[in-house]
Amino acid sequence: MKLQQKIGLISLAGLLVAGYAYSKIHIQKQRRQEIKDVAEELAYAWRPKLNLTLDQVHGFENLIIEYTIKKNEVLNSSLNHDKQIRKLKSIQREEHLKLQKLLTEEQFGNYLTVSRKLAQKS
Repeated sequence: MKLQQKIGLISLAGLLVAGYAYSKIHIQKQRRQEIKDVAEELAYAWRPKLNLTLDQVHGFENLIIEYTIKKNEVLNSSLNHDKQIRKLKSIQREEHLKLQKLLTEEQFGNYLTVSRKLAQKS
């Protein structure tokens, strides 16, 4: 094979890899934006239920984003069902600890009550 053909093949392979990387980055950005949009909507939906301040709404939104990503990683992992459940429960405990720091005691109690009611309905 001639040197020019080798260079051409290497260039083509480089372009394909670059295109693949670009598409992955674009898809990740799109997913992050979707998660951010949903998190913002959810945080503002919780505002009247928990009487949240604007700072709490933004903190709540950030926690929703953080823990949605963590939970999705577990759900999309190759872990068996039991390990996924244990990992999700661990993530839930961690999320609740951060929520307790963000919310007042009364707000956190209301959050748990409303969350349980929503879970029972689904």
